[in-house]
Amino acid sequence: MPERAAGRVSVSADASRDVDVAVVGAGITGLALTHALAERGVPSVALEATDEAGGVIDSKPLDDGLVAERGPNRIRLTEGVERLVDAAGLRDDLLVADDDLPLYVYAGGRLREVPFDLSTLVRTDLLPWHAKLRLLAEPIADDVRSDESVGHAVRRLVGETTYRNLVEPIFGGTYGSDPDRMPVEHALPALRRLRAEHGSLLPPLFRRLRGAGETPPPVSLPGGLQRLPTALADRYDDRVRLGTPATGIERDGDRYVVSTPDGRVTADDVVLTVPAPAAADLLDGVAPTSAAALGELTYNPLAIVTMYSDARREGFGYQVRRTESLRTLGVSWHHSLFGRTGQYTAFLGGMADGRIVEMDPEDVGEIAAEEFEVVMDAAAHVRDVAQMTDALPAYDESWAALDRVSLPDGLTLATNYTARVGVPGRVREAERVADDLA
Repeated sequence: MPERAAGRVSVSADASRDVDVAVVGAGITGLALTHALAERGVPSVALEATDEAGGVIDSKPLDDGLVAERGPNRIRLTEGVERLVDAAGLRDDLLVADDDLPLYVYAGGRLREVPFDLSTLVRTDLLPWHAKLRLLAEPIADDVRSDESVGHAVRRLVGETTYRNLVEPIFGGTYGSDPDRMPVEHALPALRRLRAEHGSLLPPLFRRLRGAGETPPPVSLPGGLQRLPTALADRYDDRVRLGTPATGIERDGDRYVVSTPDGRVTADDVVLTVPAPAAADLLDGVAPTSAAALGELTYNPLAIVTMYSDARREGFGYQVRRTESLRTLGVSWHHSLFGRTGQYTAFLGGMADGRIVEMDPEDVGEIAAEEFEVVMDAAAHVRDVAQMTDALPAYDESWAALDRVSLPDGLTLATNYTARVGVPGRVREAERVADDLA
């Protein structure tokens, strides 16, 4: 059995193993799958190349109670996430944000409130009255086509102003992508489903504005979100091998052999939860056509800058309208979300600003701080800068390559490019895959 030391799993020289399921990657998807398989009594092992669990969930505690979240900055507490938190023994540690806090868009040189209820829709100056009235024409617009872009579809449905002031900064800014390059089929299939079910987007919109069907609250943890995957890896230390990269996959009759530097794992099924480039490398020997297709998927570069400021605003934060002369995509206000006094986290880069990951981190931090002061009228001090190239799927035209992915029986992809991005979506997919395998 592996020996635990300082919260890590050390693997013996003879690490060969025979299991029902081999999971490649111990990010949140791989760990949620490990938990779900254990609950269903399915023998499994998860192989993680790095020495830490979490994948894109990467937390760096700073002094004064601040936390540099170098990935997701919060998680919605859906039922699936709640079950995972309980499995990790972290229920009593949850930090729960007030879901009624306002969200803003920086447009026209000032912060303007995003409407999440009827009263805010009436009073907000983010949408002028002609744009609000234009919403009423949405039900007579043509149906959404799977082959059109999100940007084109939304313009047709709700008009140019609502698109530019609301949808583009919120939806496009979240993914760092240009909605005009994001096909509905891959980026926002719910748009077609809602239109088909209701004949219009207005009924579900107004239910949301009335507060019906409330969404789960955003949560975090003292010390950062990475405590969740770390706790899960500790709980399943007999199933999780840190510092053990998968280096190849090959067939062995009806089964698969996953090679690692420490030995071989033989399994009936292999589930890959890693980014597309890593999955493509591993699949090249057993599914070359699918591997080539995965190699075409693009990711948006992203820089995450953690800052301290004496600005004292209450809210979720803000997104920036693309027509503003700023490189910042948005800023999350940990100060009011999770009581991390003075902490603000800026996101820069995206599809239109790929050079951000090639810049000196100090220069990136300077841009973030200067632009924060423009928006918030308060100085900011940079505490941490993280730059990444494969954490944020672009959901652009390259996603059409997924149509050419067809894996042999026993090989499964469970990742943020095959199903919904975000931790709740990752947990749902993990549970679905576990049900299929069990």
